[in-house]
Amino acid sequence: MVNETVAEGDRLSIDLIRRTLSGELIGRRICVLWDVSSTNDVLRQMAEAGAPAGTVVLSERQHAGRGRGETSWFSPLGVNLYASVLLRPAIPVAAVRVFSFIGSLAVSDAIRLEGLPALIKWPNDIFVDRRKVAGLLNECAAVGEKVEHVILGFGVSLNVDRDLLNLALGGGAGEAASLRELIGRDIDRNAFAGRLLMCVDRWVHVYTAQGSEAILAGWRERDALIGHRVVVCRGGAECRGRVRGISREGFLLVEGSDGGAPQIVNGQIRVLD
Repeated sequence: MVNETVAEGDRLSIDLIRRTLSGELIGRRICVLWDVSSTNDVLRQMAEAGAPAGTVVLSERQHAGRGRGETSWFSPLGVNLYASVLLRPAIPVAAVRVFSFIGSLAVSDAIRLEGLPALIKWPNDIFVDRRKVAGLLNECAAVGEKVEHVILGFGVSLNVDRDLLNLALGGGAGEAASLRELIGRDIDRNAFAGRLLMCVDRWVHVYTAQGSEAILAGWRERDALIGHRVVVCRGGAECRGRVRGISREGFLLVEGSDGGAPQIVNGQIRVLD
């Protein structure tokens, strides 16, 4: 039986989240909800209604959480972090990919502040000891070639029980873990949320001040795939090779047997070694 309650002291709290915040932009407006389809869905509606940059939506549960490629994201009540952040950068659509890297840097920083060596599997899955602990789903709305808004959506496995992971993920459960399982203690969800938002604010500031190269340089230091042999699955076709990093545009570089390094725009990555 899945627990349908959250003890009062364990619930997400705007006041407690704000105790950790020190940034200038992110968290100007925070909404904490109980059960939503997804926090991205809610924030998208708010963005279309004119919500300002820095608005944040969190929920205790999502009943239709999504990952990349419309995969479902397991979102049980009161144990993890499901959050979305609204940004309104004055950039062309061609430059929006950098915000995927901003989001993954922010969540990897927040996890590292818990004492775990988080790395990023291209483009934006977060791993600790080869086990997935977080993922991002980013969305963009544009008018013509100008970005109207960007939503960074975060799902972080904080305190979910191993038995519940096994039940939900079946054979894939061994590739996932919660931070609690890895570190051996409960994670304070409010403190973690505050630190995550603070990290988002920091990396947005880095991008504003120094541009995309500073973001990509930071991301390369966390690259979980560099040097590994991989299979990239795209539309039924497979590309095998060794990862050589990412391009200036943020595309994955995979060196094939012929020595070339094609740029991979999208695809599912499986590590072979």
